Amino acid sequence: MAENSIPESSREEPLLSEEARKRVEELIEEEEGTHNRYTGVLAVLLTLAAVIMSLFHLYAAVEIVPAFRLRPIHVAFALTLVFLLFPIAKRFRHRLMWWDVIFAAASLAIIGYILYWGDLLGDRATVPTTLDQVVGVALILLILEANRRSSTWILPFIVSLFLAYALFGPSLPAPWTHKGYEIARLTGALYMTLEGIFGVAVDVSSTLIILFTIFGAFLQYSGAGKFFLDFSFAAMGGKPSSAGRAVVMSSFLLGGPSGSGVATTVTIGAVAYPLLAKAGYGKEAAGGLLAAGGLGAILSPPVLGAAAFLIAEFLRISYLDVILMATIPTIMFYLGIFIMVEIDARKFNMKAVALEKHHRPLELAKRYWYHFVSLVSIVVFLLAGYSPVLSVFYATLVTALVSFFQRDSALIPYDWFRGRMPWIRGFWESGFIKALEGGSVGVLNVAMTCASAGIIVGVVTLTGLGLKFSSIVLDYADSGSKGLVSLWVMFGAAATPELLHDMKLLLTALFTSLIVWVVGLAVPVTASYIICAVITAPAMIKLGVPDFAAHMFIFYYAVLSEVSPPTALSPFAAAAITGGGPYRTTLQSWKYCAPAFLLPFMFVLDPSGTGLLLGGSFKNLAAANWGSIALVAGTAAVGIAALAGGLQGWLLCKTTALERWMLIIAGLALVYPTTFADILGIVLVVIVVALQKLRPPAQTTVTT
Repeated sequence: MAENSIPESSREEPLLSEEARKRVEELIEEEEGTHNRYTGVLAVLLTLAAVIMSLFHLYAAVEIVPAFRLRPIHVAFALTLVFLLFPIAKRFRHRLMWWDVIFAAASLAIIGYILYWGDLLGDRATVPTTLDQVVGVALILLILEANRRSSTWILPFIVSLFLAYALFGPSLPAPWTHKGYEIARLTGALYMTLEGIFGVAVDVSSTLIILFTIFGAFLQYSGAGKFFLDFSFAAMGGKPSSAGRAVVMSSFLLGGPSGSGVATTVTIGAVAYPLLAKAGYGKEAAGGLLAAGGLGAILSPPVLGAAAFLIAEFLRISYLDVILMATIPTIMFYLGIFIMVEIDARKFNMKAVALEKHHRPLELAKRYWYHFVSLVSIVVFLLAGYSPVLSVFYATLVTALVSFFQRDSALIPYDWFRGRMPWIRGFWESGFIKALEGGSVGVLNVAMTCASAGIIVGVVTLTGLGLKFSSIVLDYADSGSKGLVSLWVMFGAAATPELLHDMKLLLTALFTSLIVWVVGLAVPVTASYIICAVITAPAMIKLGVPDFAAHMFIFYYAVLSEVSPPTALSPFAAAAITGGGPYRTTLQSWKYCAPAFLLPFMFVLDPSGTGLLLGGSFKNLAAANWGSIALVAGTAAVGIAALAGGLQGWLLCKTTALERWMLIIAGLALVYPTTFADILGIVLVVIVVALQKLRPPAQTTVTT
């Protein structure tokens, strides 16, 4: 983050211990890969390559570059930079090895081969030559190795399993068996057309994701990130819950443009943890709150996570529609954390902490208002009718231009224009060049994830695995639903077709959430969403769930899987900052996120629940029933509050065991969007509130 946006900040900015700093760096590298740090001519050349990559994609945003050229060039840039910037193993860090150069050269040669043949390559995809097959196998191996370097070995391993499934279909047991595909057919489908590797995932990576990454880098180097952090801390002082509130607010403001959970957690945690400790938070509780707030970055408009761009592409809708769908769920997610923070303040008798001594939020907003312009400009351009690609391009230009409103935020120093610093060196070391470089480097692991996920999508499409898997899930759900209906009949209910359908849908949604959660334990959000979207979404859609609701359900659970071990990187990074236990910190982050875990079920269990997604598009919004939307949003908010109180064992005061279970049942009932369930939930909440109001006051607190 830039350190020049607000001078003489009065808040404490303690440095992390060396051990904590190393641990945080290790966790960031686990998500983003282990970078080499070069000096001299090599560093200049690689920076130049990254800058050229960003400039090329900015050019492609305003000029027409055919997809059969843009996507391979994007992959060529990403592969080359990955092999030069990410070592084959940690012991080779900061050294460019001969095999790295060979891998990079091979990547350029293969992409050059693809570009040379162009459309003609696709014409012979069903009967590829021997050289075509060799090139295809080499490209797949290079992508898997690049993905391993820039992320972890888990996703390449999963991709290998899918490839084995395609090759050895006849040898598999029923119902997984299929006719099998030879190398020729497989390579032809995976790289010789605009499917597979160069399909939807790489399309989104090469057009939207990299542009949003560049946009985020421009925000960072213009000082916007630091302003959002300072503004949040200045606005939330004066109450026992101020420190927790500031973490939640800054997570939303800082995470919205970044779309990165770990980065948001680390950035806020280094500043906020001492304040949380002074307020009375224990190490694990503070780390859990930081991780939960950071996780919201992947859910928060306007950028969300990389998977959100894929939703727009899969559903063939505008990215603005995805932002619209994410609006209420994002509010509900942060509402749940806010309620948890307020309960913490009362439950643990926390202390008020002065978060900012000299700066008032209005003063900061008056001085640095233009950072808000940068943040909202992209939505303004989308609403004006520009495409998402052009919107983020112009928003990046706006961010660059408004950075000059203050001397200390200018992406190119004022002294450079006045000739008071070396012309070439001054420009080369400016925030403008660093932002262009950071935009390209920041997208490398996502680009490789998208390329690897493209292989999975290609295999699923070729073998029909998606429909086969959906049929298996529906069969299990059908068997389970019949058992549940039989149990329900024992209590006097009628076994109607509607009840059977509802039970089947409930079990299908439950199975889908578990599948997404398990897949998300091992792979990043983007890969988790892509895998589950192609193999599990069809099952819910077959049961009548709107496609946009099914995809948002999967996206939401892919994000929530980020707070679950063994890949709970945000909680682990927060634990490194606070000094708490990683797994206890993860459990605390679960606590803060728990109310949000049930929210996605509202999207799919009842048609009225899609009101939380505002109809799925602006076209549907015009005919929306706002009364129904307000009702379902209101009951969801009360349900989240009830679940928070039940899980914490505290609402207005400490709950009894009966009150606690009443709140949990109320929360579960209010999440199910039907009239009977809503009435039951509201009645239970009213009873608990009345009981606590009538109870004599007691000074009962616990320690964190």
